Amino acid sequence: MKKHKETPKLTVDIIIRMGEGVVLIERENAPFGWAIPGGFVDYGETLEEAARREAKEETCLELDNLRQFHAYSDPSRDPRGHTVSVVFTAEGKGIPKAATDAKGIGVFTQDSLPREIAFDHRKILKDYFKSLR
Repeated sequence: MKKHKETPKLTVDIIIRMGEGVVLIERENAPFGWAIPGGFVDYGETLEEAARREAKEETCLELDNLRQFHAYSDPSRDPRGHTVSVVFTAEGKGIPKAATDAKGIGVFTQDSLPREIAFDHRKILKDYFKSLR
């Protein structure tokens, strides 16, 4: 394995439950497509703080029952560079509205997921729905 001076960037993604579905945002910036709300963890911020901040910034939702789900670390998961994401689940409170970095928003069930899903989020959603069985 080749040594790099860089380290992976830390991100959070939040599977926000609303009724029978989950909230996805349509990305305004590349890579385009639909995605689980989330983003980069700021220096000095806990994972939970980052999850709540990113959810609020992108969806205008508050979160209840925030829980860690799984970490995803495939170096190719993000075409912009190596990231490691800690994925959370939560209940959304409020009315979802597309905000920062989102040009659209929707609530989707396992059977109604959009065709174009960014990053490795289709795999994450598959793992999530499988965990509900």
